[in-house]
Amino acid sequence: MGQPADVFKAYDIRGVVPEQLDAPMCRAIGAAVARFTRAPRLLVARDMRPSGVELAAAFAEGARAEGTAVTDLGMASTDFLYFAAGRLDAPGAMFTASHNPAQYNGIKLCLAGARPIGRDTGLDEIQATTEALLADPPAVTAALAPLEHLDLLEEYAEHVRSFIDPAVLRPLKVVADTANGMGGLVVPLVMKALPFDVEILFEELDGTFPNHPADPIQPENLADLKVAVLERGADIGLAFDGDADRVFLVDERAEPVSGSLTTALVAVSMLEKRPGSTILYNLICSHVVPEVIAEHGGVGIRTRVGHSYIKEVMAETGAVFGGEHSGHYYFRDNFRADSGIIAALLVLELLSRTDRSLSELLRPFQRYADSGEINTEVADPAATVEAVAVHEEAAGRDVDRLDGLTVDRGNWWYNLRPSNTEPLLRLNVEARTVEECERAAAEVVALAADLGTPGA
Repeated sequence: MGQPADVFKAYDIRGVVPEQLDAPMCRAIGAAVARFTRAPRLLVARDMRPSGVELAAAFAEGARAEGTAVTDLGMASTDFLYFAAGRLDAPGAMFTASHNPAQYNGIKLCLAGARPIGRDTGLDEIQATTEALLADPPAVTAALAPLEHLDLLEEYAEHVRSFIDPAVLRPLKVVADTANGMGGLVVPLVMKALPFDVEILFEELDGTFPNHPADPIQPENLADLKVAVLERGADIGLAFDGDADRVFLVDERAEPVSGSLTTALVAVSMLEKRPGSTILYNLICSHVVPEVIAEHGGVGIRTRVGHSYIKEVMAETGAVFGGEHSGHYYFRDNFRADSGIIAALLVLELLSRTDRSLSELLRPFQRYADSGEINTEVADPAATVEAVAVHEEAAGRDVDRLDGLTVDRGNWWYNLRPSNTEPLLRLNVEARTVEECERAAAEVVALAADLGTPGA
Protein backbone atom coordinates (compact mmCIF):
# COMPACT_ATOMS: atom_id res chain seq x y z
CA MET A 1 0.00 0.00 0.00
CA GLY A 2 1.25 3.45 -0.85
CA GLN A 3 1.62 6.33 1.56
CA PRO A 4 -0.04 9.75 1.29
CA ALA A 5 3.38 11.36 0.86
CA ASP A 6 3.73 9.39 -2.38
CA VAL A 7 0.61 10.88 -3.98
CA PHE A 8 0.07 14.35 -2.50
CA LYS A 9 1.67 16.78 -4.97
CA ALA A 10 1.92 20.57 -5.11
CA TYR A 11 -1.53 21.13 -6.62
CA ASP A 12 -3.33 17.78 -6.53
CA ILE A 13 -3.18 14.09 -5.62
CA ARG A 14 -1.82 11.63 -8.17
CA GLY A 15 -0.31 8.15 -8.29
CA VAL A 16 -0.26 4.66 -9.77
CA VAL A 17 -3.31 2.50 -8.97
CA PRO A 18 -3.34 0.46 -6.77
CA GLU A 19 0.33 0.51 -5.77
CA GLN A 20 0.27 4.15 -4.63
CA LEU A 21 -3.41 5.10 -4.67
CA ASP A 22 -6.15 2.63 -3.72
CA ALA A 23 -9.68 2.54 -2.30
CA PRO A 24 -8.71 2.56 1.41
CA MET A 25 -6.56 5.64 0.87
CA CYS A 26 -9.32 7.38 -1.11
CA ARG A 27 -11.77 6.58 1.67
CA ALA A 28 -9.44 8.27 4.15
CA ILE A 29 -8.93 11.23 1.79
CA GLY A 30 -12.71 11.64 1.48
CA ALA A 31 -13.05 11.77 5.25
CA ALA A 32 -10.13 14.21 5.50
CA VAL A 33 -11.63 16.53 2.86
CA ALA A 34 -14.98 16.45 4.68
CA ARG A 35 -13.28 17.41 7.94
CA PHE A 36 -11.27 20.16 6.28
CA THR A 37 -14.09 21.81 4.34
CA ARG A 38 -16.80 21.33 7.02
CA ALA A 39 -19.28 21.73 4.17
CA PRO A 40 -22.76 20.21 4.25
CA ARG A 41 -22.04 18.45 0.95
CA LEU A 42 -19.22 17.54 -1.42
CA LEU A 43 -19.38 17.19 -5.19
CA VAL A 44 -17.65 14.19 -6.76
CA ALA A 45 -16.95 13.57 -10.46
CA ARG A 46 -14.60 11.27 -12.38
CA ASP A 47 -13.05 10.87 -15.79
CA MET A 48 -13.19 7.75 -17.96
CA ARG A 49 -10.37 5.80 -16.24
CA PRO A 50 -11.68 2.38 -15.15
CA SER A 51 -10.17 2.76 -11.67
CA GLY A 52 -12.19 5.93 -11.08
CA VAL A 53 -15.41 4.05 -10.34
CA GLU A 54 -14.03 2.31 -7.24
CA LEU A 55 -11.85 5.19 -6.07
CA ALA A 56 -14.58 7.84 -6.34
CA ALA A 57 -17.05 5.55 -4.52
CA ALA A 58 -14.56 5.00 -1.70
CA PHE A 59 -13.93 8.74 -1.40
CA ALA A 60 -17.68 9.40 -1.23
CA GLU A 61 -18.10 6.74 1.44
CA GLY A 62 -15.37 8.31 3.55
CA ALA A 63 -16.99 11.74 3.30
CA ARG A 64 -20.45 10.36 4.04
CA ALA A 65 -19.14 8.56 7.12
CA GLU A 66 -18.16 12.00 8.43
CA GLY A 67 -21.74 13.22 8.01
CA THR A 68 -21.15 15.06 4.74
CA ALA A 69 -23.67 14.50 1.97
CA VAL A 70 -22.24 13.70 -1.46
CA THR A 71 -23.55 14.75 -4.86
CA ASP A 72 -22.29 12.41 -7.57
CA LEU A 73 -21.97 14.25 -10.90
CA GLY A 74 -20.91 11.14 -12.81
CA MET A 75 -18.34 11.24 -15.59
CA ALA A 76 -17.22 14.76 -16.39
CA SER A 77 -14.37 16.98 -17.49
CA THR A 78 -12.40 18.82 -14.82
CA ASP A 79 -13.71 22.18 -15.96
CA PHE A 80 -17.25 20.80 -15.57
CA LEU A 81 -16.47 19.94 -11.92
CA TYR A 82 -15.20 23.52 -11.40
CA PHE A 83 -18.36 24.87 -13.00
CA ALA A 84 -20.49 22.76 -10.67
CA ALA A 85 -18.49 23.87 -7.62
CA GLY A 86 -19.18 27.47 -8.61
CA ARG A 87 -22.77 26.99 -9.64
CA LEU A 88 -23.72 24.98 -6.52
CA ASP A 89 -21.30 26.80 -4.17
CA ALA A 90 -19.92 23.52 -2.84
CA PRO A 91 -16.44 21.99 -2.62
CA GLY A 92 -15.59 19.31 -5.16
CA ALA A 93 -13.32 16.39 -5.97
CA MET A 94 -12.49 15.41 -9.54
CA PHE A 95 -11.00 11.94 -10.02
CA THR A 96 -8.52 12.22 -12.86
CA ALA A 97 -4.84 11.90 -13.66
CA SER A 98 -5.20 14.32 -16.57
CA HIS A 99 -2.57 13.50 -19.21
CA ASN A 100 -0.85 10.71 -17.26
CA PRO A 101 -0.87 7.11 -18.59
CA ALA A 102 -3.72 4.69 -17.89
CA GLN A 103 -2.24 3.14 -14.74
CA TYR A 104 -2.46 6.50 -12.95
CA ASN A 105 -5.37 8.19 -11.23
CA GLY A 106 -5.69 11.14 -8.91
CA ILE A 107 -7.87 13.82 -7.36
CA LYS A 108 -8.13 17.52 -8.13
CA LEU A 109 -9.80 19.31 -5.21
CA CYS A 110 -11.48 22.69 -4.96
CA LEU A 111 -13.41 24.64 -2.36
CA ALA A 112 -16.90 26.08 -2.78
CA GLY A 113 -16.97 28.58 -5.64
CA ALA A 114 -14.21 26.58 -7.39
CA ARG A 115 -11.56 28.19 -5.19
CA PRO A 116 -8.31 26.20 -5.41
CA ILE A 117 -6.87 23.85 -2.82
CA GLY A 118 -3.08 23.64 -2.94
CA ARG A 119 -0.25 23.07 -0.50
CA ASP A 120 -0.71 26.46 1.16
CA THR A 121 -4.51 26.39 1.08
CA GLY A 122 -5.39 23.08 2.68
CA LEU A 123 -3.66 20.20 0.88
CA ASP A 124 -1.02 19.83 3.61
CA GLU A 125 -3.74 19.67 6.27
CA ILE A 126 -5.75 17.13 4.24
CA GLN A 127 -2.61 15.01 3.85
CA ALA A 128 -1.91 15.07 7.59
CA THR A 129 -5.50 14.05 8.40
CA THR A 130 -5.35 11.29 5.79
CA GLU A 131 -2.17 9.91 7.39
CA ALA A 132 -3.81 9.96 10.82
CA LEU A 133 -6.93 8.19 9.56
CA LEU A 134 -4.92 5.48 7.85
CA ALA A 135 -2.83 4.92 10.97
CA ASP A 136 -5.89 4.77 13.24
CA PRO A 137 -9.04 4.09 11.19
CA PRO A 138 -12.29 5.30 12.78
CA ALA A 139 -14.96 2.82 13.78
CA VAL A 140 -17.24 1.81 10.90
CA THR A 141 -20.74 3.24 11.18
CA ALA A 142 -23.82 2.04 9.38
CA ALA A 143 -25.25 5.56 9.24
CA LEU A 144 -23.93 7.37 6.19
CA ALA A 145 -24.93 10.84 5.02
CA PRO A 146 -27.07 10.96 1.86
CA LEU A 147 -25.77 10.29 -1.66
CA GLU A 148 -27.53 11.90 -4.63
CA HIS A 149 -26.92 11.89 -8.38
CA LEU A 150 -27.19 15.12 -10.35
CA ASP A 151 -26.93 15.84 -14.09
CA LEU A 152 -25.72 19.37 -14.83
CA LEU A 153 -24.21 18.72 -18.26
CA GLU A 154 -26.73 20.71 -20.31
CA GLU A 155 -26.48 23.66 -17.91
CA TYR A 156 -22.70 23.45 -18.17
CA ALA A 157 -22.88 23.49 -21.98
CA GLU A 158 -25.09 26.59 -21.93
CA HIS A 159 -22.62 28.27 -19.57
CA VAL A 160 -19.71 27.54 -21.91
CA ARG A 161 -21.60 28.92 -24.91
CA SER A 162 -22.46 32.10 -22.96
CA PHE A 163 -18.88 33.32 -23.53
CA ILE A 164 -19.50 33.83 -27.24
CA ASP A 165 -22.09 35.38 -29.56
CA PRO A 166 -23.52 32.54 -31.69
CA ALA A 167 -24.93 35.08 -34.19
CA VAL A 168 -21.44 35.93 -35.50
CA LEU A 169 -20.29 32.35 -36.03
CA ARG A 170 -19.71 30.96 -39.51
CA PRO A 171 -19.65 27.27 -40.54
CA LEU A 172 -15.99 26.60 -39.88
CA LYS A 173 -14.68 23.09 -40.36
CA VAL A 174 -13.26 21.83 -37.05
CA VAL A 175 -11.42 18.63 -36.18
CA ALA A 176 -11.12 17.83 -32.47
CA ASP A 177 -8.87 15.06 -31.14
CA THR A 178 -10.23 14.12 -27.72
CA ALA A 179 -7.80 11.19 -27.32
CA ASN A 180 -10.47 8.91 -25.77
CA GLY A 181 -10.66 11.41 -22.93
CA MET A 182 -13.47 13.49 -21.46
CA GLY A 183 -13.46 15.82 -24.44
CA GLY A 184 -15.41 13.04 -26.13
CA LEU A 185 -18.28 13.88 -23.79
CA VAL A 186 -18.15 17.67 -23.52
CA VAL A 187 -17.07 18.74 -27.03
CA PRO A 188 -20.10 17.24 -28.84
CA LEU A 189 -22.37 18.51 -26.06
CA VAL A 190 -21.16 22.10 -26.44
CA MET A 191 -20.80 22.10 -30.24
CA LYS A 192 -24.16 20.55 -31.14
CA ALA A 193 -25.94 23.91 -30.84
CA LEU A 194 -23.37 25.79 -32.95
CA PRO A 195 -23.02 26.09 -36.75
CA PHE A 196 -19.65 24.36 -37.00
CA ASP A 197 -18.85 21.27 -39.06
CA VAL A 198 -17.17 19.22 -36.31
CA GLU A 199 -15.39 15.90 -36.69
CA ILE A 200 -14.12 14.24 -33.51
CA LEU A 201 -11.19 11.84 -33.46
CA PHE A 202 -11.17 9.10 -30.81
CA GLU A 203 -14.47 10.19 -29.30
CA GLU A 204 -15.07 6.94 -27.40
CA LEU A 205 -14.43 7.35 -23.67
CA ASP A 206 -11.68 4.85 -22.90
CA GLY A 207 -9.28 5.38 -20.01
CA THR A 208 -6.84 2.82 -21.41
CA PHE A 209 -6.03 5.33 -24.22
CA PRO A 210 -5.89 2.80 -27.08
CA ASN A 211 -4.93 5.34 -29.78
CA HIS A 212 -2.38 7.69 -28.27
CA PRO A 213 -1.65 9.33 -24.90
CA ALA A 214 -3.98 12.18 -23.94
CA ASP A 215 -1.07 14.60 -23.60
CA PRO A 216 -1.28 17.20 -26.39
CA ILE A 217 1.72 19.20 -25.19
CA GLN A 218 3.88 16.41 -26.67
CA PRO A 219 4.18 16.99 -30.44
CA GLU A 220 3.99 13.27 -31.31
CA ASN A 221 0.46 13.13 -29.86
CA LEU A 222 -0.73 15.69 -32.43
CA ALA A 223 0.16 13.48 -35.41
CA ASP A 224 -3.35 12.10 -36.03
CA LEU A 225 -4.91 15.55 -35.69
CA LYS A 226 -2.47 17.12 -38.14
CA VAL A 227 -3.18 14.46 -40.75
CA ALA A 228 -6.95 14.87 -40.30
CA VAL A 229 -6.79 18.67 -40.56
CA LEU A 230 -5.01 18.43 -43.93
CA GLU A 231 -7.15 15.60 -45.29
CA ARG A 232 -10.44 17.31 -44.34
CA GLY A 233 -9.32 20.81 -45.30
CA ALA A 234 -10.23 21.95 -41.79
CA ASP A 235 -9.98 25.54 -40.59
CA ILE A 236 -8.62 24.49 -37.21
CA GLY A 237 -7.68 21.48 -35.12
CA LEU A 238 -8.31 21.19 -31.38
CA ALA A 239 -6.40 18.75 -29.15
CA PHE A 240 -7.69 18.11 -25.62
CA ASP A 241 -5.96 16.35 -22.74
CA GLY A 242 -7.48 13.48 -20.76
CA ASP A 243 -9.70 15.52 -18.45
CA ALA A 244 -10.34 18.16 -21.14
CA ASP A 245 -9.36 21.19 -19.08
CA ARG A 246 -6.53 22.00 -21.54
CA VAL A 247 -6.63 22.57 -25.27
CA PHE A 248 -3.95 23.01 -27.92
CA LEU A 249 -4.57 24.37 -31.40
CA VAL A 250 -3.40 23.28 -34.84
CA ASP A 251 -3.83 25.74 -37.71
CA GLU A 252 -5.18 24.96 -41.20
CA ARG A 253 -1.67 24.06 -42.39
CA ALA A 254 -1.39 21.48 -39.57
CA GLU A 255 1.11 23.69 -37.74
CA PRO A 256 0.83 23.53 -33.93
CA VAL A 257 0.04 26.78 -32.12
CA SER A 258 1.90 27.39 -28.87
CA GLY A 259 0.05 28.03 -25.62
CA SER A 260 1.55 31.51 -25.62
CA LEU A 261 0.08 32.42 -29.01
CA THR A 262 -3.28 30.98 -27.96
CA THR A 263 -3.09 33.10 -24.81
CA ALA A 264 -2.47 36.16 -26.99
CA LEU A 265 -5.42 35.27 -29.26
CA VAL A 266 -7.82 34.77 -26.37
CA ALA A 267 -6.54 37.98 -24.74
CA VAL A 268 -7.46 39.88 -27.92
CA SER A 269 -10.94 38.37 -27.84
CA MET A 270 -11.47 39.21 -24.17
CA LEU A 271 -10.21 42.78 -24.64
CA GLU A 272 -12.62 43.27 -27.55
CA LYS A 273 -15.44 42.24 -25.23
CA ARG A 274 -14.16 44.13 -22.17
CA PRO A 275 -11.84 46.97 -23.24
CA GLY A 276 -9.13 47.99 -20.82
CA SER A 277 -9.38 44.83 -18.73
CA THR A 278 -6.59 43.16 -16.79
CA ILE A 279 -5.12 39.99 -18.31
CA LEU A 280 -2.78 37.57 -16.50
CA TYR A 281 -0.01 35.51 -18.09
CA ASN A 282 2.52 33.26 -16.44
CA LEU A 283 6.21 33.99 -16.56
CA ILE A 284 7.13 31.34 -19.12
CA CYS A 285 4.75 32.80 -21.69
CA SER A 286 6.34 34.46 -24.67
CA HIS A 287 7.09 38.19 -24.49
CA VAL A 288 4.56 38.54 -27.29
CA VAL A 289 1.76 38.05 -24.75
CA PRO A 290 2.33 41.24 -22.71
CA GLU A 291 3.09 43.10 -25.95
CA VAL A 292 -0.25 42.09 -27.49
CA ILE A 293 -2.13 42.87 -24.28
CA ALA A 294 -0.67 46.39 -24.22
CA GLU A 295 -1.25 46.91 -27.96
CA HIS A 296 -4.94 46.11 -27.47
CA GLY A 297 -5.37 48.45 -24.51
CA GLY A 298 -5.24 45.87 -21.73
CA VAL A 299 -3.30 45.74 -18.48
CA GLY A 300 -0.97 42.73 -18.35
CA ILE A 301 0.14 41.18 -15.06
CA ARG A 302 2.85 38.49 -14.90
CA THR A 303 2.31 35.60 -12.46
CA ARG A 304 3.94 32.46 -11.20
CA VAL A 305 3.21 29.15 -12.91
CA GLY A 306 0.31 27.12 -11.51
CA HIS A 307 -3.44 27.39 -11.14
CA SER A 308 -3.53 28.23 -7.43
CA TYR A 309 -1.31 31.29 -7.94
CA ILE A 310 -3.16 32.47 -11.03
CA LYS A 311 -6.58 32.12 -9.42
CA GLU A 312 -5.35 34.03 -6.36
CA VAL A 313 -4.04 36.94 -8.47
CA MET A 314 -7.22 36.86 -10.55
CA ALA A 315 -9.28 37.26 -7.38
CA GLU A 316 -7.07 40.11 -6.15
CA THR A 317 -7.02 42.06 -9.44
CA GLY A 318 -10.37 41.25 -11.04
CA ALA A 319 -8.57 40.06 -14.19
CA VAL A 320 -11.00 38.75 -16.80
CA PHE A 321 -8.61 36.18 -18.24
CA GLY A 322 -5.35 34.42 -17.51
CA GLY A 323 -3.28 32.16 -19.74
CA GLU A 324 -0.46 29.67 -19.29
CA HIS A 325 1.97 28.41 -21.90
CA SER A 326 0.98 24.87 -20.86
CA GLY A 327 -2.52 25.24 -22.33
CA HIS A 328 -4.48 26.25 -19.23
CA TYR A 329 -6.80 29.26 -19.75
CA TYR A 330 -8.65 30.86 -16.83
CA PHE A 331 -11.77 33.02 -16.96
CA ARG A 332 -13.13 35.31 -14.27
CA ASP A 333 -16.70 34.57 -15.32
CA ASN A 334 -16.00 30.84 -15.10
CA PHE A 335 -15.46 31.14 -11.34
CA ARG A 336 -11.82 31.97 -12.16
CA ALA A 337 -11.33 28.36 -13.26
CA ASP A 338 -9.62 27.07 -16.38
CA SER A 339 -11.50 25.65 -19.34
CA GLY A 340 -10.14 24.34 -22.62
CA ILE A 341 -13.50 24.36 -24.37
CA ILE A 342 -14.23 28.01 -23.47
CA ALA A 343 -10.84 29.04 -24.88
CA ALA A 344 -11.51 27.02 -28.04
CA LEU A 345 -14.89 28.70 -28.58
CA LEU A 346 -13.38 32.17 -28.16
CA VAL A 347 -10.78 31.40 -30.84
CA LEU A 348 -13.50 30.03 -33.13
CA GLU A 349 -15.54 33.19 -32.59
CA LEU A 350 -12.50 35.35 -33.38
CA LEU A 351 -11.87 33.32 -36.53
CA SER A 352 -15.54 33.67 -37.53
CA ARG A 353 -15.30 37.47 -37.39
CA THR A 354 -12.65 37.56 -40.10
CA ASP A 355 -12.14 36.10 -43.55
CA ARG A 356 -8.54 35.28 -42.68
CA SER A 357 -7.21 31.82 -41.87
CA LEU A 358 -5.87 30.98 -38.43
CA SER A 359 -2.28 31.12 -39.66
CA GLU A 360 -2.91 34.60 -41.08
CA LEU A 361 -4.55 35.68 -37.83
CA LEU A 362 -1.48 34.49 -35.90
CA ARG A 363 1.18 35.93 -38.21
CA PRO A 364 1.46 39.31 -36.40
CA PHE A 365 2.11 37.45 -33.15
CA GLN A 366 4.93 35.28 -34.46
CA ARG A 367 7.76 37.52 -33.32
CA TYR A 368 10.05 35.15 -31.41
CA ALA A 369 11.45 31.62 -31.37
CA ASP A 370 11.10 29.44 -28.29
CA SER A 371 12.78 26.25 -27.16
CA GLY A 372 9.76 24.54 -25.67
CA GLU A 373 10.29 22.99 -22.27
CA ILE A 374 13.66 21.25 -21.92
CA ASN A 375 13.85 18.83 -18.99
CA THR A 376 17.19 17.78 -17.48
CA GLU A 377 17.62 15.31 -14.62
CA VAL A 378 19.81 16.51 -11.75
CA ALA A 379 20.29 15.30 -8.18
CA ASP A 380 19.14 18.55 -6.55
CA PRO A 381 17.14 20.82 -8.90
CA ALA A 382 16.59 23.61 -6.35
CA ALA A 383 20.30 23.79 -5.49
CA THR A 384 21.21 23.83 -9.18
CA VAL A 385 18.83 26.72 -9.85
CA GLU A 386 20.35 28.64 -6.95
CA ALA A 387 23.87 27.98 -8.22
CA VAL A 388 22.94 29.30 -11.66
CA ALA A 389 21.32 32.37 -10.04
CA VAL A 390 24.50 33.12 -8.06
CA HIS A 391 26.56 32.74 -11.25
CA GLU A 392 24.29 35.16 -13.14
CA GLU A 393 24.37 37.71 -10.32
CA ALA A 394 28.17 37.48 -10.19
CA ALA A 395 28.19 38.27 -13.92
CA GLY A 396 26.23 41.45 -13.18
CA ARG A 397 22.95 40.28 -14.64
CA ASP A 398 19.55 41.01 -13.13
CA VAL A 399 17.83 37.88 -11.89
CA ASP A 400 14.12 37.46 -11.22
CA ARG A 401 13.11 34.87 -8.60
CA LEU A 402 9.33 35.14 -8.89
CA ASP A 403 9.22 31.45 -9.87
CA GLY A 404 12.50 29.63 -10.18
CA LEU A 405 14.98 31.84 -12.00
CA THR A 406 14.30 34.19 -14.92
CA VAL A 407 17.20 36.00 -16.59
CA ASP A 408 16.97 38.48 -19.48
CA ARG A 409 20.15 38.42 -21.57
CA GLY A 410 18.99 41.16 -23.96
CA ASN A 411 18.40 39.35 -27.24
CA TRP A 412 17.15 36.27 -25.38
CA TRP A 413 15.81 35.25 -21.99
CA TYR A 414 15.24 32.07 -20.07
CA ASN A 415 13.39 30.62 -17.09
CA LEU A 416 14.85 27.74 -15.11
CA ARG A 417 12.62 26.04 -12.52
CA PRO A 418 12.79 22.88 -10.44
CA SER A 419 9.96 20.43 -11.04
CA ASN A 420 7.48 20.11 -8.19
CA THR A 421 7.24 16.34 -8.56
CA GLU A 422 10.42 14.98 -10.17
CA PRO A 423 14.22 15.47 -9.94
CA LEU A 424 14.11 17.62 -13.05
CA LEU A 425 15.11 21.09 -14.14
CA ARG A 426 12.60 22.70 -16.49
CA LEU A 427 14.13 25.20 -18.92
CA ASN A 428 12.30 27.56 -21.29
CA VAL A 429 14.23 29.87 -23.62
CA GLU A 430 13.02 32.56 -26.02
CA ALA A 431 15.05 34.50 -28.60
CA ARG A 432 14.63 36.51 -31.77
CA THR A 433 15.60 33.67 -34.11
CA VAL A 434 15.57 29.88 -34.07
CA GLU A 435 19.36 29.75 -34.35
CA GLU A 436 19.87 32.13 -31.47
CA CYS A 437 17.33 30.21 -29.39
CA GLU A 438 19.15 26.92 -29.99
CA ARG A 439 22.51 28.44 -29.06
CA ALA A 440 21.05 30.03 -25.91
CA ALA A 441 19.35 26.82 -24.79
CA ALA A 442 22.58 24.86 -25.23
CA GLU A 443 24.44 27.50 -23.20
CA VAL A 444 22.02 27.33 -20.25
CA VAL A 445 21.88 23.52 -20.29
CA ALA A 446 25.70 23.42 -20.19
CA LEU A 447 25.81 26.02 -17.41
CA ALA A 448 23.35 24.04 -15.28
CA ALA A 449 25.31 20.83 -15.92
CA ASP A 450 28.58 22.51 -14.85
CA LEU A 451 27.10 23.99 -11.69
CA GLY A 452 24.76 21.16 -10.66
CA THR A 453 25.16 17.52 -9.75
CA PRO A 454 23.99 15.22 -12.54
CA GLY A 455 21.20 12.77 -11.77
CA ALA A 456 21.92 9.10 -11.33
